Amino acid sequence: MTGAADKIGVAGVRVVLDLRPLQNPEHAPLTAAYLEGLLEALDANPIDGESFAFLLSVDREDPTEGRWPMLNVVGRRLLPPTRVLRAGALVTDPFLLRGAITGAGWRAERSGAAGSVYFAAAGALPIASPIPVVAALLDLAPWQLPEAWQRGGFARFGQRLRARLLRDAAAVILPSRSASAEAHRLLHVRQAKVRVVPMAARAAFRPDAVAGAEAERTRLGLDERYAVYTGRFDAREDLPTLLGALSILTAEPAPAGATTWPPRVCVVGASPDDRASLSRAASKAGVADAVAYAPGLSDERLASLTAGARFALEPARSDAGGVAAMEALAAGVPVIASAVGALPEVVGAAGILVEPGDPARLATAIRAVWSDDALHATLKAAAVARAETPRTWADVARETRVVWASAARPAPLR
Repeated sequence: MTGAADKIGVAGVRVVLDLRPLQNPEHAPLTAAYLEGLLEALDANPIDGESFAFLLSVDREDPTEGRWPMLNVVGRRLLPPTRVLRAGALVTDPFLLRGAITGAGWRAERSGAAGSVYFAAAGALPIASPIPVVAALLDLAPWQLPEAWQRGGFARFGQRLRARLLRDAAAVILPSRSASAEAHRLLHVRQAKVRVVPMAARAAFRPDAVAGAEAERTRLGLDERYAVYTGRFDAREDLPTLLGALSILTAEPAPAGATTWPPRVCVVGASPDDRASLSRAASKAGVADAVAYAPGLSDERLASLTAGARFALEPARSDAGGVAAMEALAAGVPVIASAVGALPEVVGAAGILVEPGDPARLATAIRAVWSDDALHATLKAAAVARAETPRTWADVARETRVVWASAARPAPLR
């Protein structure tokens, strides 16, 4: 260890951490990306007294072996594969986790730790935890959109239980001010427990990533001017409104001087099922030719594709952190987004915000940024200015350590 605690003003603690999302990133991509970014930053700047106990699923390979060599990993505990229970895991995990973490923080002080915490980044929280719980609540969709996430008795009870455990946590980390307000309104989390720690873009997303944009565009058969969508394909997003906007634009005459019309959107990372569903919906809306598809790409290739886009699109119904918009801005690309969740505070003057569920207004915004070079230049300049002073995962790690240290306490004797 480097003895870097004095650099950030906090002592290290024993952190018990559920890393099952890293074993199945397709199921929880936001959580997996969050954990990867956070652990990489922690590994780059280890501090005295800090140690980790990892919780992993027994039925999948361990993705942590040799990955973060500077982290002091004191143990790994294997858990049964509760994911096979689907919604039932929301009910069983709290009891399973309580047993798994019992003793994980025991005598952590002997190795220099200030105390122990359970860090619930994966959404699953232990019931009656023997050590303080710090919860990172990255997504509020289960409560903002209950019709999609609370179908059936197990799901409803599980989300109610999760809300109660969040209220009992020592601290709750939210990725935006809007998410903080929503957690108080929907889950009744006391504001005194809330800590706002925004996320960061992946390191590959920066304005100079545009150097690889032409190669990516050529590989995917895109014209020089295109828009990009890098969000998800579930109820959090508002793809029907995007298709409705493209339908409106397809029926309109091309603006003066436009060399490509209607605007073409490159949709990235859809699974085969998602792509088939979206293709059917696009055909039904009469905009099949306005939608291009790219497979899941590496960070570097996705950053290059994004950096070469005219703008990024983020139509959403729920977005607590605004990560996709944040990464587009980090690449110096303006964003057209729905005015929901964290998106207004993330996008600011570097894009255009429209009310969700309004294809006509979204169409107007797309047409303007697609065809008006002066407007596009203004928005792009604002995005590039943001990218000059980016938030990094080192910032996230530093602020998260402060929350851990404030919540930690010695584990009780077994």
